[in-house]
Amino acid sequence: MTLVGVLDLASVVIFALTGALAASRAQLDVIGFLFLGCLTAVGGGTLRDVLLNRDVFWMVSPQFLGAASAAAVLVFFTAHLLESRLKALDWLDALALAVAVPAGVGAALSMEQSWPIVLVMGVVTGCMGGLMRDVVCNEVPLVLKQGELYVTCCFAGSGTALLLRELPEGSLPGGSALIGCGVVVFALRAGSMAFGWRLPVYKSRPPRAKR
Repeated sequence: MTLVGVLDLASVVIFALTGALAASRAQLDVIGFLFLGCLTAVGGGTLRDVLLNRDVFWMVSPQFLGAASAAAVLVFFTAHLLESRLKALDWLDALALAVAVPAGVGAALSMEQSWPIVLVMGVVTGCMGGLMRDVVCNEVPLVLKQGELYVTCCFAGSGTALLLRELPEGSLPGGSALIGCGVVVFALRAGSMAFGWRLPVYKSRPPRAKR
């Protein structure tokens, strides 16, 4: 399996866990767990592959769906053991983001896409599964929570991969660009959750009085 395939598999499993945790918070049945887990797991990668005109990864290798389903069933029987399912969901989502963004970047780079496309594919692969999960569960999507670093993490990670790729050939081991991408994504997302790192938010102002 290629590095992108390994990253896809890891992101599928971790995102499936977050989807199943969201299902547990919504008190769904086991079919709801499977649906939400699989939707979250493959949503971003599916959109990426469609946009890049690649074979959709889980249709080529259906075992990805099997892995997502197994993760969802596991959560169905164990979610009650967690002290805070919301906290677990947030941290697993951060970890999934740090795996999915490099997978999207790697897929675009393997097709020799231009740098804007690489950036967008990193964001799409990282964000869309979680966005679908939150919308289906009628929650404010993490990607849209006020001031939190989320899409910013994806852009920064994707940009890091592009910069590392520009270093002289042989100066870094193979796969270092994607590893660096994942590290930056997780560090920024973790910092946002743990230390309150934020971007400035828009604040409306009253209109100026006419003189």
